[in-house]
Amino acid sequence: MATAPAPDAAISVQRLTKRYGALVAVRDLSFSFCPGEIFALLGPNGAGKTTTVEILEGYRAADEGEVRVLGLDPIRQGRALKPRIGLMLQQGGVYPQIRPLEALRLFASFYADPHDPVALLDLVGLREAVHTTYRQLSGGQKQRLSLALALVGRPEVLFLDEPTAAMDPQARRATWDLILAQKRQGVTVLLTTHFMEEAERLADRVAIVDRGRLVALDTPDQLARQSAAREIRFSAAPGLDTAALADHLAAAAVLEPEPGRYVVEAEVSPTLLARLAAWLAERSVLLRDLHVERRSLEDVYLRLTGAKSEE
Repeated sequence: MATAPAPDAAISVQRLTKRYGALVAVRDLSFSFCPGEIFALLGPNGAGKTTTVEILEGYRAADEGEVRVLGLDPIRQGRALKPRIGLMLQQGGVYPQIRPLEALRLFASFYADPHDPVALLDLVGLREAVHTTYRQLSGGQKQRLSLALALVGRPEVLFLDEPTAAMDPQARRATWDLILAQKRQGVTVLLTTHFMEEAERLADRVAIVDRGRLVALDTPDQLARQSAAREIRFSAAPGLDTAALADHLAAAAVLEPEPGRYVVEAEVSPTLLARLAAWLAERSVLLRDLHVERRSLEDVYLRLTGAKSEE
């Protein structure tokens, strides 16, 4: 699946391939997105996400294809590119004994016009940990510091690798607000995450990769709409003949994921609902809790990759 690059793309990946010996980690991958867009790159472990991002950051070279970040080649023009991007690593990259404000001041010294380190410390909610060494910070605090370090140079493009891993729900939502604030300021964001709700809340568009290949690319809403649209969920007596019901409804499947709880996978219509109610009534089965649901991004992800999100 290839996509034509936008002429003003902030990031462009065209027919990218990367091999490690006999293993093809990324295979003929293409996508691009515009300045100010939040773009989520999703896929199971080993799908090629990290390799792709590291090539975009200039830490690995492509074997085939072409990548551009802000119109620059990350390898050949890395010196010009690196001051314009911010990287949030999932872990590591900070001296164990350094304190948050010291780390921010150190990183700020690398840039011509950095953000104020004290203001960034407050922005990510680490003022109470100002005297705590990095090694003693909690996992969520380390993530928040990593985000602040990624922002200190006022980046035009922000690479976020699992930005809310290890955060509690309150800190996660505060981080979402901060990421959305960066978008409003025109910052382009490439996000990798295993939290499907995070991708749905933040991303303008989502690319799903599996075994190094692009398997889907669209807005979260459109991806969900394209995935067999809707399904019926209802409660009734446990142990119904789901195969017979599926045949009666001409449905793709009728599942009983929990005793007495059923899912009908089919194109939903008033006629289908009436046929379901009639089938149950003929068997004197009381229908309860009937509702129609649009499939979520997680449903699409599971269908395309066979993997489980780590929510």
